[in-house]
Amino acid sequence: MNTQFAVAPQAPGALGEDVAPQALLAYLTDLGQWRDRRRTELDELDEASLHSPERTALTADVLLSMTLWKAVSDRHDLLVATWDSGRVLETERRRMSTLIWGRLDTGAQSGSALAVSLPEACRLSDSLAAALRGRLRLEGSEPDVDNRVRDLRATVQRIRDQAELVPRAARANVQAVYDALLARTEDVAERAKRGADVGGLLPALEQDAATAERDLIVGAARRTEAKADAVRARQLRDELEARSHAVAQLAARAVAEVTPAPRLGVPDPDALGDPPADPAGVKAYLERLDLVGRALDQCQAAYAGALERRDELVAEASAYAERAAAITDPTLRADLDELAARSTATRAATPLDLRRLGALVAAQQAYLGAAGQHPNRPSSPRGTRP
Repeated sequence: MNTQFAVAPQAPGALGEDVAPQALLAYLTDLGQWRDRRRTELDELDEASLHSPERTALTADVLLSMTLWKAVSDRHDLLVATWDSGRVLETERRRMSTLIWGRLDTGAQSGSALAVSLPEACRLSDSLAAALRGRLRLEGSEPDVDNRVRDLRATVQRIRDQAELVPRAARANVQAVYDALLARTEDVAERAKRGADVGGLLPALEQDAATAERDLIVGAARRTEAKADAVRARQLRDELEARSHAVAQLAARAVAEVTPAPRLGVPDPDALGDPPADPAGVKAYLERLDLVGRALDQCQAAYAGALERRDELVAEASAYAERAAAITDPTLRADLDELAARSTATRAATPLDLRRLGALVAAQQAYLGAAGQHPNRPSSPRGTRP
């Protein structure tokens, strides 16, 4: 990095690609240097903002800058751990490219989540730092006018590239911003060539360019997140639909086989319809799907619990009947045989009466206790409750 301030390194490969070890090492080295330099810059910006009359207005960008740096730093640590001093095979190299280009969740203003890749987070940090330097009017924002103009042109070019990704409905506004920044940049460049003093024009232009790039990066991240949410909503609805059918079958079985059975309505995710197109609608849709999932959990636990209770009681009744065979007292043996017969008849009935069988099992246990066997509760069969 030859510039005065940290500049995001160029990331190699793409998501999930097998990137050459040399390229990964070079990126890790550059990213580590970027992280250290940016931390120093942010400390200086934070200190300057505390003494600025615009302290309140600057707080959000300072906090976002710190949060972005922390997210990048954490991801850098994961990359270093995966790199393992160069002991990386294809699996590890693909894992590293996934860590580089995959979703990097950061906390943005107001506690909202901002999902960007590692390179996007670094570029966004660059833009925020440049904007903060301009607003704080710090000295040293590239004293060489030629370098500053060169960096401005690079920023404007990145804005142009980002503008092509904006949906058609909003592209006209972005194009207007790009055209204005391009015109101002070229005007400053021409003035500088003629020997004019452009020191007063550059800070505002740098700030506006950095802000525009930041907004485009954030907007692209939001659109990507919205698309991912829409896909996730459809997948989750399909999964819940399959679960709903399975729970409905479980409920029908429980109602047919035991009494009293739970009487809970099994929710149908199809009633929600298809996911909406707008991001806000998708978010609300996901919240409703979450409620459906919780309701299905409750239904499954209730109906499965009734069947497990049946299996538990049947196992206990059978175990107590076997122990009763060892009783020699004729009176107790007669009572136990009667209880066993009633238990067998109850188990043969459909639906099985859980309360009646539970009472008979309790009576068997009490009689065996009176006979001095002090029976422990038999172990539940596999797959039932303890």
